Amino acid sequence: MSSILQVENLTKTYKGQRQAALNALSFSITKDQIFGLLGPNGAGKTTVVSILTGWLKYKYGSVKLDEYEVRKHLKYIKKKIGLVPQDIALFPTLTARENLTYFGRIYGLHGKNLYSRIDGLLKHFSLGDAADNRVNTFSGGMKRRTNLIAGILHDPQLLFLDEPTVGIDVQSKTVILEYLKELNSKGTTIVYTSHDLGEAEQLCDYIAIIDYGKKIAEGPPSQLINQNPGIMDLEGLFLKLTGRALRD
Repeated sequence: MSSILQVENLTKTYKGQRQAALNALSFSITKDQIFGLLGPNGAGKTTVVSILTGWLKYKYGSVKLDEYEVRKHLKYIKKKIGLVPQDIALFPTLTARENLTYFGRIYGLHGKNLYSRIDGLLKHFSLGDAADNRVNTFSGGMKRRTNLIAGILHDPQLLFLDEPTVGIDVQSKTVILEYLKELNSKGTTIVYTSHDLGEAEQLCDYIAIIDYGKKIAEGPPSQLINQNPGIMDLEGLFLKLTGRALRD
């Protein structure tokens, strides 16, 4: 299958830092894949996602979506991607419907198409009865579900998810993961980051593990586990490759 995103020799050093946050990082993501970008704290995951979504500039290396270089075609790129950040990116004093209407209009959606899309997704995520309640009255799971809707309203070709289920109840987590699988089955490519390695093993069909800004492993999770005798799961593999030292 053809790739949708190509990253080649991506290098990023923050001002005032001697060590590169990313060091000649290369990988590609295939269309319709659920790609897990994994690594310890400080490995460079946030930097990668910030660059891939156009929020952070880079000088060295190449990042292409459908052969369009991100730094040269950012306006085109942003129409094709969706981002669901770890932090809740909603206005707390607005209602769920008001938040989603605002974000939908940013994506260029208007009128009946927008309102129908909002109503359908709110209903799917069991938020229909709370649509006109302010977000600051929501539970953690309700906020996470609304946060996800805001990132998928425009039906993105490529969806970036940063810890989409952190700190929520099992029911909300299950609904979100099931919907992501359904979304992927309909053709949306997903890039997923998380510290929940059990969830990553369940969800992702391909992963890349990075540490200190470098790629140290990539492939289907089951294949990587089987290549390492004595390793039973993705968490064991992760600890073997990145060590047990704390990364605060």
